[in-house]
Amino acid sequence: MPADRLEEFVLLGSAPSVDYSAEVPARSSRYGLLTELGARHLASLQKADGHWVAELEGDCILESEYILLMAFLGREKEPDSIAAARYLLDHQNAEGGWSQFPGGPSEISGTVKAYFALKLSGIIPVDDPRMLLARERCLSLGGVCACNSFTKFYLALLGQLDYRSVPSVPPEILLLPKWFYINLSAMSAWTRTIVVPLSIMSALKPTRSLATSEGIAELFLGDPDEIVPPATWDKKLFTWRNFFLCVDRGFKAIEPWLGGIRESALGMADHWMRERFQDSDGLGAIFPPMIYTVVALKAQGVSDDSPEMLWAIQQIEDLKIRQGDRIRLQPCVSPVWDTALALNALSTCGHTIDEPEIEKAANWLITREVKRKGDWAENIEGIEPGGWFFEYRNSFYPDTDDTAMVLMALARVGAHNTPNGYAACQRAIRWTLAMQNSDGGWAAFDKDINREILTRVPFADHNAMLDPSCADITARILEALSEFGFTKDHPASQRALKFIEQNQFPDGSWYGRWGVNHIYGTWQVLVGLEKIGMEPENPMVRRGAQWLLKTQKADGSWGECCSTYDDPSSVGKGESSPSQTAWAILGLQAARSALADVREAIQKGIDWLIRHQDSSGGWAEPQFTGTGFPRVFYLRYHYYRLYFPLMALARHARESGCPARPHRNVHGYVAPAPDSGNIVTGAANRI
Repeated sequence: MPADRLEEFVLLGSAPSVDYSAEVPARSSRYGLLTELGARHLASLQKADGHWVAELEGDCILESEYILLMAFLGREKEPDSIAAARYLLDHQNAEGGWSQFPGGPSEISGTVKAYFALKLSGIIPVDDPRMLLARERCLSLGGVCACNSFTKFYLALLGQLDYRSVPSVPPEILLLPKWFYINLSAMSAWTRTIVVPLSIMSALKPTRSLATSEGIAELFLGDPDEIVPPATWDKKLFTWRNFFLCVDRGFKAIEPWLGGIRESALGMADHWMRERFQDSDGLGAIFPPMIYTVVALKAQGVSDDSPEMLWAIQQIEDLKIRQGDRIRLQPCVSPVWDTALALNALSTCGHTIDEPEIEKAANWLITREVKRKGDWAENIEGIEPGGWFFEYRNSFYPDTDDTAMVLMALARVGAHNTPNGYAACQRAIRWTLAMQNSDGGWAAFDKDINREILTRVPFADHNAMLDPSCADITARILEALSEFGFTKDHPASQRALKFIEQNQFPDGSWYGRWGVNHIYGTWQVLVGLEKIGMEPENPMVRRGAQWLLKTQKADGSWGECCSTYDDPSSVGKGESSPSQTAWAILGLQAARSALADVREAIQKGIDWLIRHQDSSGGWAEPQFTGTGFPRVFYLRYHYYRLYFPLMALARHARESGCPARPHRNVHGYVAPAPDSGNIVTGAANRI
């Protein structure tokens, strides 16, 4: 289809069927047209109040844990439990188990919970071939005793394990002072929100007794009634794991005699939990603490019709997505993240706050700014609250990653020039600088949460006890700060660049903590280095670009699988995806290399994206390319397939000399050219 014909369809809002692999004479113009088509598609997904929110998909532990919670409440046969069980059954893999990501191997904890949930729901009989296959898979993976700690808590809650076989999570942790090496404030934000309600459960030991026929004795390799250690002992005599297992055993022995200490600790845990109900979509605004909140309230005798219990249940209800006779649950919602990413993508296409819908989105973000002190203030004094969180409401837990993405979005569309935007950005910059870790990097929610010893406590096998600095967030913050006049010569930048250099892998790549995996990390670092002013000839930049070149596929795409977190030999390998291909292109674009092979790689990647762009202007992506907790939980952000390819295509169109087009509002009408003024530029010199 000729370029002018495609333009006609774009401006009319129609979606033609196009052979994007065909060559057209006006190549750069074609890039511009396809970019506009993608921008129009993304804009069409904006909500009436200005924000974007996409589905955030996790694995099936969400549905199984929901059913197990309902079973504890005596509601496992209700319609929503049955609907969740249907969805769960749909996702059983060919091995008979359940995986952490599509195409991944069966995982023991998820498989045990799924089997138990299906059995309790009763949607298929226990002698159904699918259940028999699931049982075989559970046993082959080690049975119930091979499950992680959080799975064992669910099994104890429903009478399948004695609480003595589950790690103790004593509420007395809250009594430990901050100067004590092990204390609540030394744990990551998400662990705190899990540990506190879980400590109430651990202390009160609520249990619903099930009939023998409803239990899962068939999933034990040994005697289901045997008391077993809550974790495997190390063979070496003294290790921190063995030390904490001894502490756990000793604590269980003295627990019945704690008396007033236990009562005081429970009161403190309950107060801590309820305080953080305020201005939040559930405790921590994420699924696991929401579940444990319900259990903790129930264990304390809170009635089912009380305001706090109804509120706690409603937060879980709000995560449900209904599709026919199936229900699936999200681990949380991501409106701030999605809106910031949408604005960043559209700003790359030339859209600014002069357009009403862009202005509405920017204002929506500004109203979500954190105005109260949260857990982060435990380790930082004298800093005014600022920044942004991930969800609709989560005021105790702003994070540096969302804050950086929002700062970039507001700056790039020009919202930092408005009075409210300017003030919010100034507060966020000060807060972000205060959050820099002592090693020069940035973590997500807290400062200097890096006491490795805590990863050895028995209930720490969720691989999320700490919140260490990571290269991807550190580089993103540098990218954000660059929008406000910061350069590589600023002291904070210097410390961050040293951290990034120290964490580059020998092959030239960087680890991706919050996205899969080294493609994500390498892309973000290269972009951050470019924006903060690092020269293309810098060895870090050249080595990162060379790694991306080595991992490109013959068809021009990139892909990397979640299994790379477990198998380093597979790093940079996996099924091609639009978001990961776009990340690699953006990384190479940021490297600004004069090498012909880099230009060729970018062109091949862009051609792959164009061939896979659909008639609506979007891309399809079934893969999980987001990371929750490496090796434990992965995510599919449903709009990643839109934001990042659009960014890569828009930059390529601009750098290919795409003819200037009228500055069009994202909904199709002409708007004034953006003002180039920037009243916040130079903030680095004032903060």
